[in-house]
Amino acid sequence: MSTTTVPRSAGSAVEDSGKAGGTSFWSATRLVAEREMKSFLQLKSFWIGLVVIVVGLFAMSVLPSVFGGGQTSVAVVGGSEVRAALEQLDAEIVEAEDVAAAQELVRAEKVDAAVVPDTTGESVTGVRVVALTDPPAEIVAGLGAVPPVDLLETSDVSHGEQSLVVLVLALLFLVFGMGGVAIAQSTVTEKQTRVVEILVSTVPVRALLAGKIVGHTLLTVGQVVVVAIVAPLALRAGGHGDLLTVVLPALGWFVPFMVLGFLLLAALWAVTGSLVSRQEDLGTTMGLAMMLVMGPYFGVMFFFDNETVMTVLSYVPFSAAVAMPARMFAGEAQVWEAVASLGLMAVFAALVTMFGARLYSGALLQTRGKVALSQAWSHAD
Repeated sequence: MSTTTVPRSAGSAVEDSGKAGGTSFWSATRLVAEREMKSFLQLKSFWIGLVVIVVGLFAMSVLPSVFGGGQTSVAVVGGSEVRAALEQLDAEIVEAEDVAAAQELVRAEKVDAAVVPDTTGESVTGVRVVALTDPPAEIVAGLGAVPPVDLLETSDVSHGEQSLVVLVLALLFLVFGMGGVAIAQSTVTEKQTRVVEILVSTVPVRALLAGKIVGHTLLTVGQVVVVAIVAPLALRAGGHGDLLTVVLPALGWFVPFMVLGFLLLAALWAVTGSLVSRQEDLGTTMGLAMMLVMGPYFGVMFFFDNETVMTVLSYVPFSAAVAMPARMFAGEAQVWEAVASLGLMAVFAALVTMFGARLYSGALLQTRGKVALSQAWSHAD
């Protein structure tokens, strides 16, 4: 009986050699991602954290309207007759030295409005009312004849509303960014239990990293989408429905910026976990990742009203995830700026992931204490 040998193509040989060493890269990445997602979706802490975020959004929107309806405060410059009229409205009167001081109190939202002398002759009552964004109907009505009303801000959102939205965006970035600690903890657990040695025998090391990043990024995307859906509902519940027209575009930009921001941090968190072999040592390697999460939070919170600083922060890859959506909300940035910032973040995320993958592969199988970055780099495959 004769046999015929069929020559195998080079492509088939490569394909088989790839399978012989274990699962292919993309299949392994998918398997690891599914494993990470399933394990975290089964944790009560994951769902509790998401519920806390949703409840917090409603609380920040509703509670100010519930507890903030106290006595009206008015800054007054001169005029005993004006004081008498305002006292009938049960208004808290705040003395102001001059018109400029009264306007500053209104801008800082320390008072609801100000009543100042009219120097133009337009007012039959001899006074003018100064408000921030909307005419104070109760105060105007209490003055008898309707006086002229000067609005200090003509934008769609007030300074207080802008502060609230920036606070929410910064807090969400902080919460989701610190969520990357789960990647580090997962990596350390696999090293400490020596499970990683079994995994890398069938799964490429870089596929293990890619699967962790993809899995946790998808979890973050799901949470961000939930926030984007819940936020408009919370605004309506708190009586801020008029803000939807300016908040929705900002939320639309926040989703891709947050996803890219998490991708930037994910590889760093994985490297943080790969450098140590015990959970109790994790704190010694978390400094850089925590700084890159906390830095944008404090930077945006401290300088959100400084247009120059916010412009710079919106092009710095790690802080752009918060700064650019905040600028879009305030109407200080154009669409092309947001697109350019997204492109810059995408390029930087790719570079960080490449460097992170090399460090991760060089440190993952070293289980004798803390691994130096130089040692991890030199031992990379």
